[in-house]
Amino acid sequence: MTSLTLKTLLASLALAASGLASAQANSLLNVSYDVAREFYKDYNQAFVAHYKKTKGVDVKVDQSHGGSSAQARAVNDGLAADVVTFNTTTDVQFLADNGAVAKDWAKKFPHDASPTTSTMLFLVRNGNPKNIKDWDDLIKPGVQVIVVNPKTGGNGRYAYLAAWGSVREKGGTDAQAAEFVKQLYKNVPVLGKGGRDATAIFLQRNIGDVLITFESEVLSIDREFGKGKVDAVYPSSSVVAENPVAVVERTVAKKGTGELAKAYLDYLYSEEAQEIAAKHALRPRSETVLKRHAATFKPLQQFTVAKYFGSLGEAQKVHFNDGGQFDKLYTPGAR
Repeated sequence: MTSLTLKTLLASLALAASGLASAQANSLLNVSYDVAREFYKDYNQAFVAHYKKTKGVDVKVDQSHGGSSAQARAVNDGLAADVVTFNTTTDVQFLADNGAVAKDWAKKFPHDASPTTSTMLFLVRNGNPKNIKDWDDLIKPGVQVIVVNPKTGGNGRYAYLAAWGSVREKGGTDAQAAEFVKQLYKNVPVLGKGGRDATAIFLQRNIGDVLITFESEVLSIDREFGKGKVDAVYPSSSVVAENPVAVVERTVAKKGTGELAKAYLDYLYSEEAQEIAAKHALRPRSETVLKRHAATFKPLQQFTVAKYFGSLGEAQKVHFNDGGQFDKLYTPGAR
């Protein structure tokens, strides 16, 4: 091979490598939870257009969805996410504890790095044939409840905490709350792996009388299965569910996507993004946007995780770690 040919080959390889690096630097992977699938599909389009308009750069955003905790484990095991957008802070903290996310991730963005919130409500069959109105109705004989496994998804943890907290909100003790949750899970014929799996059990497999899930899942069901399949029931109280976000420092350091990843998460707080969130029944942080969608977000008594559990981290240790309260209260197949 002549020196000229070798130089040409090396130049071509360098150019190809440069092109690959540039493509990597202009692409993101958002690893997220099940129920946020449709929101991020619309948000990604808005962000790509915004970035092109303001920076003059074409970017690509891919997304991956599943149970929040399962997704966190996948990222920890090497899935090259640039950003994570989960539904429980414990899943982000898990990554922080393992060095994938900054230790102070909650201080990197406003509202403790949670641009939206949600809450847990009930979805019942059209017409509400079992006349389910509040938490107490879920432990009645003959009522089948579909819910996510709290060990595999944030949806399930929030459902569990909402049920426990509903007893405390009425003046009950932790012992009474534990007994109530035990009775509730006796009415659970099968646990979903994630929010979308639980919805499939409820609507595609036609199991259960009531599905406990995020408020935002109502719109997703209407879009996917058609309106009139379910009715939404707002219980007397429910938990505030924060949707935390973070840059995966370990990935962006390798890909050179740190600036793009931060811009992607920053834009979640923009009025346009908050409007998109509201249209997907995610409760916006923007008071202006929230007021515009008052008809969507029905008022209900909400309590924070901190009120009865200290924090999600503490709740994780007490209730959801192996040998915790959930394992003591739930026996698969028990009726």
